[in-house]
Amino acid sequence: MDFWPEFLASSSGREFVAGGFGGIAGIISGYPLDTLRIRLQNSKNGSAFTILRQMVSREGPASLYRGMGAPLASVTFQNAMVFQTYAVLSRAFDSSVSAKDPPSYKGVALGGTGTGAIQSLLISPVELTKVRLQLQNAGQMTETAKGPLMLAKNIWRKEGLRGIYRGLGVTVMRDGPSHGLYFWTYEYMREQLHPGCRKSGEESLNTMLIAGGLAGVTSWISCYPFDVVKTRLQAQTPSSIKYKGIIDCFKKSVNEEGYGVLWRGLGTTVARAFLVNGAIFSAYEISLRLLFNNGNIQMQETL
Repeated sequence: MDFWPEFLASSSGREFVAGGFGGIAGIISGYPLDTLRIRLQNSKNGSAFTILRQMVSREGPASLYRGMGAPLASVTFQNAMVFQTYAVLSRAFDSSVSAKDPPSYKGVALGGTGTGAIQSLLISPVELTKVRLQLQNAGQMTETAKGPLMLAKNIWRKEGLRGIYRGLGVTVMRDGPSHGLYFWTYEYMREQLHPGCRKSGEESLNTMLIAGGLAGVTSWISCYPFDVVKTRLQAQTPSSIKYKGIIDCFKKSVNEEGYGVLWRGLGTTVARAFLVNGAIFSAYEISLRLLFNNGNIQMQETL
């Protein structure tokens, strides 16, 4: 099927539905590991296994999903925006490619970078709320709230717009380049694993899972130090300001805990990234094909 022309010509909202399914699949499959990542990044000691065991024993298994409401509530729009913006920008940055052909790798990288920067405006407040909820019962937050909406209202009331967007600068620095690498890796790997699939759109499920997983791992490794700084900046409240900004957070974190602090929790994050992004791309691609083909998926058998 002519996947890309059909994708770009569609205006019926099918991309939003498919993007929503992809995002939901990613959040549900990887949220416990994301909670563990946040705890590791904002702590000075303890292995992933130790923190996980303490969380489950002291706070119960449900603590692994604390704060999931915030990203889950916005995930449909967020992922729809990401995939739709990427589709438009990947062609806008290299208009020499025919609409009948998939975007060039140059267009993919530049389009992904632009997409990451734009989506930071939406995701920054959501991640701020999520981070504070995930740290709430770890004894690392002085203020508690029963849910994401209540916490967001409290932040708005006490800290205003600046408080809601705390960490926006480092979020843009994290998401811009990493999204460029993310989409480039996915497109490159799916073509390597299943030659010709970028044009036919008929790759196997295994190709989607592996290419999506590798895209997630690559992008996270490239931006992980920025994510550590983002977590620490967003965990701050007006009554507990320790870092004056991005550079100050880098310097103080390294001086106090060594360069290893910039990679703390990477192992957990990489495992989560492979699982989550394999699920996101698979759910997105399959949903889109179902919607475009009225329920008939045209994929080859799994490898």
